[in-house]
Amino acid sequence: MLSYRHGFHAGNHADVLKHLVLVQLTRYLGQKDKAFWYVDTHAGAGRYALDSAQAVKLAEHREGVGRLWGRKVLPPAVADYLDLVRGMNPDGRLQTYPGSPCLALATMRADDRLRLYELHSRDVLRLRENCADAGKRVLVEHSDGFAALKAVLPPPSRRALVLIDPAYEEKRDYERVVVALKDSLLRFPGGTYLLWYPQLTRLEAHDLPPRLKRLPVKNWLHVALRIKTPAADGFGMHGSGLFVINPPWTLQATLQEVMPWLVDVLGLDQGAAFTLESQQP
Repeated sequence: MLSYRHGFHAGNHADVLKHLVLVQLTRYLGQKDKAFWYVDTHAGAGRYALDSAQAVKLAEHREGVGRLWGRKVLPPAVADYLDLVRGMNPDGRLQTYPGSPCLALATMRADDRLRLYELHSRDVLRLRENCADAGKRVLVEHSDGFAALKAVLPPPSRRALVLIDPAYEEKRDYERVVVALKDSLLRFPGGTYLLWYPQLTRLEAHDLPPRLKRLPVKNWLHVALRIKTPAADGFGMHGSGLFVINPPWTLQATLQEVMPWLVDVLGLDQGAAFTLESQQP
């Protein structure tokens, strides 16, 4: 089943958290001279028009990046992320939202490489169009990103950031992300892995963070943003989280500054809160 299209959700609160952290990770990896790879298992279309029929239907960006757009005083990490979004909206109006591939590409260097995987036939065509100017730096494949990890890891440079963020429409995705991480860590234990997950009332979503903490890794960081009290009927996403394996040493301090600010700006009721925890060797 391939009904999920990120265009309906582009720029929402989950994107704000995910992309803010993504930019921090690519910036950090870019500090060393040696090139690195960015691997995206569920790359989507790469860029989204916020006035499209998909985006307008739910208008989730209004409660996400839209709440940041007009603010002048921002934490440095938020300002860095938002400057990249503004760069794709040169007239100052929020009309286009960059997906993970475009944000990664905007922060990476000429020697770095992107490997992007997407199963949806229409989105993969748009992804190729949106990355066409990058030339051979970017390889876009119409394939299952979970399966692709087995072929692409470890990369020749032995440096990589791997983003895994499936739609979780199917229950088996919760199992697949754990299996994919276990297998990837055997192949490439030194990589940086960024896993996104939704906060839902369903059991699989609730149990995922504890399962991730039991992975055979010594260095991880877990951050989550809840924007509202979970619905009494159990419907809808009330927040999202990120599990980072082998995070930069600077990331926790950055998020300690950013997360209370995001709760204040993106929170919708008294249930808004954040989680920030880590384990270091």
